[in-house]
Amino acid sequence: MKMDAVTFHPIGYVERDGGGEGLSGDELRARPARIVLDPALTAGLLGLEPGSNIIVLYYFHRSTGYDLQVHPRGDPRRPLRGVFATRSPRRPNPIGVTTVRVLRVEGNVLEVVGLDALDDSPVLDIKIDGG
Repeated sequence: MKMDAVTFHPIGYVERDGGGEGLSGDELRARPARIVLDPALTAGLLGLEPGSNIIVLYYFHRSTGYDLQVHPRGDPRRPLRGVFATRSPRRPNPIGVTTVRVLRVEGNVLEVVGLDALDDSPVLDIKIDGG
């Protein structure tokens, strides 16, 4: 298999009150968060409105290393699963993806609910959820 390096540049970052450390993915998704976009990219938000569902791709910036098999949610009572069958941040490419609902658009800032990223997580891309 031919492997070439791939480089991404963040388009923004996640901003959370309280950071979100120590919260489960479900707890994070239940709390509103802000996506602060690079101001030079603000025009790309045209058409996003409150109530829109978007897909957010972000980098697990605090994750180190990876495991090919994990206990879902870190619970050893759950049977081992392959990392690609889970939402674990300990992945060969630490990229997260979540569908969120837009609550508000103000300039270059999106307020959303449903995001399971931590404070300061680099946002790689945003796409409208077509499904």
